[in-house]
Amino acid sequence: MKILQPAGWPRPKGYSNGISASGRMIFTAGIVGWDEREMFPEYTLHGQFAQALRNTLAILAEDGAGPEHIVRMTCYIIDRSEYLRERDDIGAVWREIMGKTYPAMALVEVKGLIEAAAKIEIETTAVVEE
Repeated sequence: MKILQPAGWPRPKGYSNGISASGRMIFTAGIVGWDEREMFPEYTLHGQFAQALRNTLAILAEDGAGPEHIVRMTCYIIDRSEYLRERDDIGAVWREIMGKTYPAMALVEVKGLIEAAAKIEIETTAVVEE
């Protein structure tokens, strides 16, 4: 994998502007912060974010991938203000679960998610070197 950082651009915090990679690609559906019984153990944004990341890693592990293989994530949230209030907690959760992995990311505020209790939904693309 190669991080794409144009000269003179400020380094983004918590994500990469771009990544190039080659290998076997793995895509997840939109993953929410529920558990294996489809119950939400947390109702805070950072709690659901943590669970969604753990769920994502469990899916990737089914094909031999881990956080180091993630090249892109799109996160859909329903409340920008809540995200800004919990940003520090979200960052701590990220570092705890994902370590120093910083894929290309987009964060999008949406009107709602199909799962009524969901505060976040994450789509992920990973690339495993072959």
